[in-house]
Amino acid sequence: MKLNSFDYKKRNMKIWNEVAPRYHKRWATATYGPFQSTKKLVEHVNVQKGFNVLDVACGTGVVTKRLSQKVGKFGHVIAADTSVTAIKIAKKYNKENSNISFVNSDAENFSFNQKFDAITCQYALFFFPNAVKALKNMKKNLKKSGKLGISVHGHRDNVPFFGAIYDAVTQFIPDYIPRGTPDLDRFGTKKSLRNEVKKSGFSNISIHEYVFKYSPGKFDDYWTNYIKYVAKPIKEKLSTLDRSQRKELRDMVKENTKPFTNRNGVIHFPWEVLILTAKN
Repeated sequence: MKLNSFDYKKRNMKIWNEVAPRYHKRWATATYGPFQSTKKLVEHVNVQKGFNVLDVACGTGVVTKRLSQKVGKFGHVIAADTSVTAIKIAKKYNKENSNISFVNSDAENFSFNQKFDAITCQYALFFFPNAVKALKNMKKNLKKSGKLGISVHGHRDNVPFFGAIYDAVTQFIPDYIPRGTPDLDRFGTKKSLRNEVKKSGFSNISIHEYVFKYSPGKFDDYWTNYIKYVAKPIKEKLSTLDRSQRKELRDMVKENTKPFTNRNGVIHFPWEVLILTAKN
């Protein structure tokens, strides 16, 4: 059964409320691997002191923190997310910064009584059911001279951290990811990302491509941490497999990681990230 937009958003919000603490601990506060993009995103948007900035889908507030440091005491950052739990973590993570306001808001429907010098959105555009509606809403809330900054994961072939498991597990559980759920790499090529932003009305579009390196350790670390940190609905589906199926799945995943495993058994994944900037 295919998810409609409302059901998808409801499901996604429930998942993020559950995983936000684990995500923040494992990923968001990291400065290695794909989260090297945090610094680069803010640099590409060229945020200045005194700017008013909106951080869309702020998650647990990592981009928000860097933005608040850039705008200084005379600037202001509004951080928006649909996850109540993520917002709570973001507030705590940014408790020393008084130039931030947090709001619980949907990217497709937020509205403010001010326009922003810059809007950022890290690793979230691919989650929005109607990305064009969300982008047009961002455009509407930007100043005429305002700048947009977006980061997304690259194409799945260039982010094997996800593909190594997904390609194997879908052979056992075809609906592992429910129908109607947007793909993480739906904007994983320069062309697809550029087209989506261009048809939303933005101009002066520029895309920077990065390939970061990320090591999850040895295979046992990679597999154990995946099972530990994955969202509850996915854990429940994995639990339906019997012992022999789980072993076969694990062996398939291990085989998929071999091209990225060195002679000491340590995995080193490449991780492609695209960072786009555009003007209103």
